[in-house]
Amino acid sequence: MKVIVLFVFVLGALSAAGDEFFAKVGGKVTLNCGVSSYIRSLQWHHGKDLLHSVDQRGFTRKGSAELVRRSGVRQTNLEISSVKETDAGRFTCSADGTRYNHSLSLFSVLVSVKPSAVLKLNDEAMLQCEVKGQHHGCEVEWRRLNTYLPSNTSTVQLKPVKTSHNGAWLCIVTCGRNTFIEPLAITVQEPPTTTTPPTTLKNITFVTSVQKTTRATCTTCTANYCPLGLSCWMWIAIAVCCQFGMLLIVCVIVLCKCMRRRRACEERRPSNIYV
Repeated sequence: MKVIVLFVFVLGALSAAGDEFFAKVGGKVTLNCGVSSYIRSLQWHHGKDLLHSVDQRGFTRKGSAELVRRSGVRQTNLEISSVKETDAGRFTCSADGTRYNHSLSLFSVLVSVKPSAVLKLNDEAMLQCEVKGQHHGCEVEWRRLNTYLPSNTSTVQLKPVKTSHNGAWLCIVTCGRNTFIEPLAITVQEPPTTTTPPTTLKNITFVTSVQKTTRATCTTCTANYCPLGLSCWMWIAIAVCCQFGMLLIVCVIVLCKCMRRRRACEERRPSNIYV
């Protein structure tokens, strides 16, 4: 009887209580062995599968499990990357014959916005942070920078949607001493502002007295405004009068030239003298 009690006592001394670790699927996790150094050997097991064995010379022997390719030993800790759901369970760290039993719980975080991540001003929306997996005792809440949320909850209702809701939101999952953050970006669209269409220019047609049509564009006036406060019809009348004046000047010049030629011809003509 004393031998059995002594055997159980020895086994208890060689096995120390470990910690419970949490990790998010797809992320990274570091499992602490429980000691910072060893003298003879260090081994890590996942269940019954050997992962890594390191001797006093630093030589490492690896197991054949799939987890070996995604894990490694740094000093005495086990680091796992690209965590999968199959990684959950019991891990044992043996340092110089003393075993430390640990457990790893995994979960996945799904963040979503209904109806969508692009919202319109004054609409209604709902933010959800869903945690799936082995998350015993984990707390879920939404947080935002410089924004106070009334309570710790996995669901937040935006009613109505405001411009201050635009930007990054954080779903924070707290499991004991571990904190995990899943970001979510929200875009709030404001209604487009109405602008007055620009005033279009009008084309004006000028008709001269010689049946010649000239098409011009009034670049300095619009439908309701012309230079010097005159109406566009006044400018048309002024243009017609100017053309008539120029035509009259041309006629006078031509007439003067004809009269000069005629006078010159009469002076060169010989005169008849009768005796």
